[in-house]
Amino acid sequence: MVPAAIGREPSIAHPVLIAAELKNLLEPTQLVDLDITWLAADQRTPKGDWVAIVPLLSRWVGGTEFKHLPKLRIVANCAVGYDNVDLVAAEMRGIPVTNTPGVLTEATADLTWALILATARRLVEGVDLVRSGQWTGWHPEQLLGLELRERTLGLLGAGRIGQAVGRRAAPFGLRILYSARTPKSEFERETGARRVDTNELLVESDILSVHVPSTPETKGMINGETLARMKRGAILINTSRGDVIREEALARSLELGHLGAAGLDVYADEPNIHPRLLAAPRTVLLPHIGSATAATRRTMASIAVANVQAVLNGKPPLTPVY
Repeated sequence: MVPAAIGREPSIAHPVLIAAELKNLLEPTQLVDLDITWLAADQRTPKGDWVAIVPLLSRWVGGTEFKHLPKLRIVANCAVGYDNVDLVAAEMRGIPVTNTPGVLTEATADLTWALILATARRLVEGVDLVRSGQWTGWHPEQLLGLELRERTLGLLGAGRIGQAVGRRAAPFGLRILYSARTPKSEFERETGARRVDTNELLVESDILSVHVPSTPETKGMINGETLARMKRGAILINTSRGDVIREEALARSLELGHLGAAGLDVYADEPNIHPRLLAAPRTVLLPHIGSATAATRRTMASIAVANVQAVLNGKPPLTPVY
């Protein structure tokens, strides 16, 4: 038996709540001095003396949760978004909130392009036709899609992910338009992109890719009125936030043949999707896998826990959202 070092204070294990879905993405060395309660998605946030919580985007953390966790010192969201946290309530209590920015940019941009190509070239319909056994062979008008060269890609929002999507567009010969609150000069120099207002973006885009956060101003901004302003046959892509789009209005536009296709990875009430959208034609609907690469998910979990370790050791959070 090795005696304890003379004069060394015993380490204190801090009680922490961590989403159970992250368990296999974290190494034991990252969890030193943490007394972890793994919180499953179907469990309610408990009452108690936990000093930190690492939730997923699907778990609401607001006034009630703060009341039930009176010793809470940090909310370390394992997501780039943080609309599942009541920031006002957190700030009033002096509780920092952190996220995992930057790490999922490339993975989400890749998936955005998977949706662009899948919708433009009708890949899901092709797979379904082959698997159904009803494919009768090549036909000159079978599953005709959209050729990308000399078309216009519109970016509704040009943050990290929007710009990464735009940078991937040049080899396809696409013209790039974007709308954003501030000009992105370096992005414009790199890609030839042009900043326009939202109305021009809607009217001119052959493919409209949504990259805005969920805010009171953006919720429902893609609705019946804005969809009607888009080109007939245009493609709508969304890998940002589901509540930006009114799903029934989108379904109606697809049913009427005004929109050519839609590729979505996010929805307003996940995992529920409006039944009319599920039945709509020319859709590619994915189960929120924008950041679903092993490397990205491990990095996201690591950043979230590193924020917890920093705050519990008396240091500033690494990636605060305010």
